[in-house]
Amino acid sequence: MTSPPPVRLPSAGSGSAGGSTPLLLLTALAPVSWGTFYVVTTELLPAGHPFFAGLLRALPAGLIALALGRTLPRGAWWWKAAVLGVLNIGLLFPLLVVAAERLPGGVAATLAAAQPLVVALLAVAVLRERLSVRRLGWGVTGMAGVGLVVIGPSAALDVVGVAAGLAGAGSMALGVTLTKRWGRPPGAGPAAFAGWQLTAGGLFLLPLTFLAEGAPPAIDAPAALGYGWLGLVGGLVAFVLWFRGITALPVTSVAFLVLLSPLVAAALGAVLLGQTLGPVQLLGFALALTAIAATHLPASTSAPARPPA
Repeated sequence: MTSPPPVRLPSAGSGSAGGSTPLLLLTALAPVSWGTFYVVTTELLPAGHPFFAGLLRALPAGLIALALGRTLPRGAWWWKAAVLGVLNIGLLFPLLVVAAERLPGGVAATLAAAQPLVVALLAVAVLRERLSVRRLGWGVTGMAGVGLVVIGPSAALDVVGVAAGLAGAGSMALGVTLTKRWGRPPGAGPAAFAGWQLTAGGLFLLPLTFLAEGAPPAIDAPAALGYGWLGLVGGLVAFVLWFRGITALPVTSVAFLVLLSPLVAAALGAVLLGQTLGPVQLLGFALALTAIAATHLPASTSAPARPPA
């Protein structure tokens, strides 16, 4: 069974204009919800079980989405859904855990913010787009902005942690780009499409969780609330909106929305946990938000996509 032809993308900014603006705002809710992960994990969940949290974020949400979508993959979509699920979820979650354990949270978040840069480069090879210096420039600006918000003066680097953080950004960036290239097959709605990937990612995480952490922790009322939030909102709702947006909007523009996640985490830390945001952090907020906004405005010139080989 042959794969569908590459998706031809509109020029930067055109996907968010006009009627696509509501879809863009809905898609942005996904990284906004992911930004709650830090405060939920630290305040509600039992310590020492990050893999279990990732498993409950993926597998139950995937099974619910499959029940809602009532559609299973066909033909080549069995292996495609498995590949996308591992890249977007199954590999991403453990790599983020390793980065978070070996690096200060701010450094890990800044490495994750490299994803728009990676997507901009992958779009050239995978989607046959022209290399955009404009996108690369805003990608660097957005990453720098996130760094100013979240990196503290005591930040230290660890080779394994840095490698894991960059690999996590690369894994999701490749997953996002392949999701755009392959599109969504006819007959599969957003819930089914997200369900395939969440289930595949959850099944990948299942053995890793028990090998790394053993038996699940005791779950009290706050933990049940936290796991429920991560699974239903940060998993089911977020990934349905995310994958729907990727298949309908320019992929490089969607990738920049990921910058919202560390910004939301920092804002919640200031509001709920009493963490301080000084002038440097506020400057970082301004830079990151400017980068997000700039990638959703029409470029001054539009270059046509390269013709297929």
